[in-house]
Amino acid sequence: MKHETIQHLMEALNEYQSLGIADQIDYQKFYLYSLITHSTAIEGSTVTEIENQLLFDEGITAKGRSLQEQMMNIDLKAAYEYSTQLASQHVDVSIDMLKNLSAMVMKNTGGTYNTLNGSFDASKGDLRLVGVTAGIGGRSYMNYQKVPAKLAEYCQQLNESRHHLLNTDNLIAQYLLSFDAHYQLVTIHPWVDGNGRMSRLVMNHLQYEFGLIPVKIVKEDKAEYIQALIDSRERDSLEPFRNFMLEEHTRNIVKEIEEYKKSLSFDPINTPIDPINTPIDPIKRKLYQAILQDGSLNYAEYATIIGTSEATVKRRLGELKKENAIIRVGSNKTGHWVVNDNNLTHYGK
Repeated sequence: MKHETIQHLMEALNEYQSLGIADQIDYQKFYLYSLITHSTAIEGSTVTEIENQLLFDEGITAKGRSLQEQMMNIDLKAAYEYSTQLASQHVDVSIDMLKNLSAMVMKNTGGTYNTLNGSFDASKGDLRLVGVTAGIGGRSYMNYQKVPAKLAEYCQQLNESRHHLLNTDNLIAQYLLSFDAHYQLVTIHPWVDGNGRMSRLVMNHLQYEFGLIPVKIVKEDKAEYIQALIDSRERDSLEPFRNFMLEEHTRNIVKEIEEYKKSLSFDPINTPIDPINTPIDPIKRKLYQAILQDGSLNYAEYATIIGTSEATVKRRLGELKKENAIIRVGSNKTGHWVVNDNNLTHYGK
């Protein structure tokens, strides 16, 4: 493991913390949504972060996305929320805990398998009773008969390391343990499906427990991520995967810092909206159109018209006002909203 790699990550993390990026409103929620989106994207989901936000917060399904894709994201969100509860309570990792989390991950996309060795249900978190391989022409994972004992050993060793590191402030050692836990769980491959999502979840679970910024493996780096797993397996060494994960985390942290700095210098009043390249929030567009029809309604009335909550209406009104797309005329109590004809907007008229 290169010293420069660790140094670059530490520099990025220090700047990230000094800027207070994690202190923004709803930061934790949206970061979680991003983790989920990218984790499912690695498994083939095409649901975007914006679509997941609408799905999770408003119950609005995305057009053109399969039900299976969307259920995959909903299930993983539930598993992450349960996992963070366990992490906050410092619950020891056990086979039952892993099976319960796997059952949540595969709740709506898993099924029953009937084999010569018996039947098992992926949606219940059952351990596999068949052999599996790493893709076409790939090496086989360990024999299913060895999985229970190996998983028990995995939990014991992980808990011993967790307990030790919970009493330290060595964040690099904490990150490395989470990377190793990810790699080792993939190598055991306890389930017939969902092993990748589970391994990333366990990695993030440990990072949440240690109070670290969780590592996000972005879908654009899927090939490099898979190759790092292959390289570690072929070389029988943790180093290739560790190095990839440290570099991946550094890249993503640096990118977030850059985006945050851009947002600080962004002027919503004097910066025109590009109607072609700017993604349109469908809830915001509906609200804008409703204001065009009648700007005197209250939160509850707008919520009924566009089919969302009052809290969402209030939040979107604030965003439209900040973008200078609408203007408040009069007081908060007796005034009304009007669209700003002097400002270019992509919400339509």
